[in-house]
Amino acid sequence: MKKRVVSVFMALAMGLSIVACGVTAPEAPAAEPAAEQKEETAAEQTKAPEAVTPDADAITLVMAEVNPLDTIVGMTDQKFKEEVEARSNGSIIIDLQASGVLGSENDVLDTMLGGGGTIDMSRISAFALTSYGGQKSMLLSLPYIFTSRDHFWNFATSDLAQEFLQEPSENGSGVRGLFYGEEGFRHFFTVNEISDINSFKGMKLRVSNDPIMNGLVEGLGASPTVVSFGELYSALQTGVVDGAEQPIANYKSNAFPEVAPYMILDGHTLGAIQVIITDEAWNKLSAEQQQVLVDAGKAASEYNRSISEEKENAVLEELKADGVTIIEVEDITPWQEAVKPVIEENIKGLEDYYQKLVDMK
Repeated sequence: MKKRVVSVFMALAMGLSIVACGVTAPEAPAAEPAAEQKEETAAEQTKAPEAVTPDADAITLVMAEVNPLDTIVGMTDQKFKEEVEARSNGSIIIDLQASGVLGSENDVLDTMLGGGGTIDMSRISAFALTSYGGQKSMLLSLPYIFTSRDHFWNFATSDLAQEFLQEPSENGSGVRGLFYGEEGFRHFFTVNEISDINSFKGMKLRVSNDPIMNGLVEGLGASPTVVSFGELYSALQTGVVDGAEQPIANYKSNAFPEVAPYMILDGHTLGAIQVIITDEAWNKLSAEQQQVLVDAGKAASEYNRSISEEKENAVLEELKADGVTIIEVEDITPWQEAVKPVIEENIKGLEDYYQKLVDMK
């Protein structure tokens, strides 16, 4: 009887040893695509530390995202989450809450800036802090400030970008930026047919209570109408607004073509984004963990740059195939002329920073 028990025990031990070896050096099926192999490996590296680190020892950071995970920003968020968890060996967990379940961008910012610790991080529009005292970041939303994606990335990878990211913490807002990214140029889309800049006269266009956007819309001869992002679909459907603006990928992912099937490619603003963290959450981290977030941010930013244009172009072709009317802008000059007043008004006192941005093209 004893021999039989010992034999069973030894067999179990050998089996566990084999399984353990398999976890240490997993092999992907030969037919699996390379991209899926990488994702699986990253996931395994992320999960592995959890087996040896008690849940109570891991710091969980709640991160908000207003868009679905299949958008450019959603994919960037997921890359950041994977990088943080892998690089920290599971000591930091990112609880990513997407599709606006934690509220609109302004709701999230109100919560983060108000304290309380219920939301630690968020992916926001780079100029969302304008309404909360941000001055330098406001420049990123000026119409036609960036002439190309390369122009933006020259800024995003510069020392000037780091200065912009630290502005909210330095002015006492209680948050700090980690990294920049982009989701493509933003374009207007409407419920009814449009042809050029003159089509917007008298329209009600949705804005998010941003002074730059208000001025831009007024420059087009339209009326800026504040509507939260979560209510935009129904606002278009019921006629509360006649149109809005979004990057191409977000336009499709949020099903706006169903109620507003006309898009004009005016590219008035590049959809610059940033990920922010509250100072409260930042200060809970060790110096090593803070560096993990910085390094993970760099990796996520590079990933964002690698996917943004390709995904945007693919989505544009899908929209055309689905019957959305896409209007090209042959001459951008009338648009630039229409928004000159809003640029001149908002660079006062920031002329040097504005010129530095312009010169980075």
